[in-house]
This record gives sequence, structure tokens and C-alpha cells, in this order.
Amino acid sequence: MQDSEQALPSAEGVLDGSELSVAIVQARFNDSITSALASACLAELSVLGVPAEAIRHVTVPGALEVPLALQVLAESDDYDALIALGCIIRGETYHFELVANESGSAVTRVGLDHGIPIANAILTVENEAQAWARVEPKGRDAARVAVEMANLLKEIE
Repeated sequence: MQDSEQALPSAEGVLDGSELSVAIVQARFNDSITSALASACLAELSVLGVPAEAIRHVTVPGALEVPLALQVLAESDDYDALIALGCIIRGETYHFELVANESGSAVTRVGLDHGIPIANAILTVENEAQAWARVEPKGRDAARVAVEMANLLKEIE
């Protein structure tokens, strides 16, 4: 992790996912990176007690397709939280900004429209090295954010 990035603070004993159901939407573009991101996320969900049978993991072609899958999952009312996984690496054209901005705002909109927490771990990086440096911490953070926010919403509803 770089100095400007910090891991989420530890909340040992507070983050209990044993009563939650979570869905993950993973973009397949940059598959080796997003699959590693998913592995880190799934491992952390297990540590947090989310039962394996309460996790649904689907894949879509790329980051722009993630929000639509999240929307359909949110509309099902079957999940307490959703997780968006992807990796957008800057190229030589404006396409990077388009994909990063549109996917990010659409993920946020789905969460707000449906009142469901969505942990957005769609990496937006300059190069593959930056992506690989973020895979483990961001995959774990996404799981922790999903569990924390799902529990918070249950508490305040």
C-alpha cells in the first residue's frame, strides 16, 4: 500500500457477517487482476463469517456492465450488500476517464436508488503494477465495507 492509502481501521468483534447475504459482481476485463481481487474479497468475507452459501458471485464483461448486474441484484431484495469488482487501467485515450467516471457514478446511483450498500472496488489505476499492489488490500476492504454497511443499515432502519 502506498503512503496515501490506508487500510480500513480494524473493528474486531464488530464486523459480523454471519447473518448476511452478499452478492459480488466482477468484471472479467483484466481478468487475472479482477480474479485475484475476487479471491481476496471472498477470503475476507469468510473471515467475517459470511456463509459461503449466502454469497453469490457473478461476472460481467467489463466495468461498464457492472452497474446493470448490481441493479438486477439490488432489485431482487435477496442481498444485504453488494460488491463491485473491476480494474480500469489508464491507456492512451480518453476511454479510461469515460469508463472510470461512468462506472463509478452508476455504481453509486444503484446503491442510492435501491438503498443497498455497495462496496465499490473497481480499481482505477495508471498501470498494472499499481493494480497488483492494490488487489489484496482493496479486495479485503470491499468485503469489510459491505459487512459494516449492511450491519449499519440494519441497525438504523
